[in-house]
Amino acid sequence: PGYSRTKAGRIVSDDEVKEWICELIEGEGYAYGYLKLTICLRRRYGLVINKKKVYRLCKEIGLLRPQRKVRPKHPKRLARNRVVTGPNQLWETDVKYGYIEGERRFFFVMSVLDVYDRSVVASHIGLSATGKDAALTLGNALWERKLIT
Repeated sequence: PGYSRTKAGRIVSDDEVKEWICELIEGEGYAYGYLKLTICLRRRYGLVINKKKVYRLCKEIGLLRPQRKVRPKHPKRLARNRVVTGPNQLWETDVKYGYIEGERRFFFVMSVLDVYDRSVVASHIGLSATGKDAALTLGNALWERKLIT
């Protein structure tokens, strides 16, 4: 409509609101977005104003920054929707943990599973689950299935 109201009922034109917005963002170090500007206008000037109107006024003044571009998501390469026709075509890894009450610490079970027959190819039980442990378990799985010598 071109105007807003204060809490006292006074009519304020959009041009005056634009001036107030410019006053609020003057000076160094003020990085206000339209939401924060809406709160400041309500508190300082007692305006009854919607955030969408402040957004539109900021857009008219040219204060809005360009919107970020949405990056396309990379597809997840999961084991779903794949037809496995034999062993050693698709393996899955799994890490489980439990608590040892007497020692008051955790233990970890890392396992490599063959998706074709759901068998455990190799596993590692230890008090840690580091990258070295995972590499060791994978190496044991490759050796167990005679894929490396």
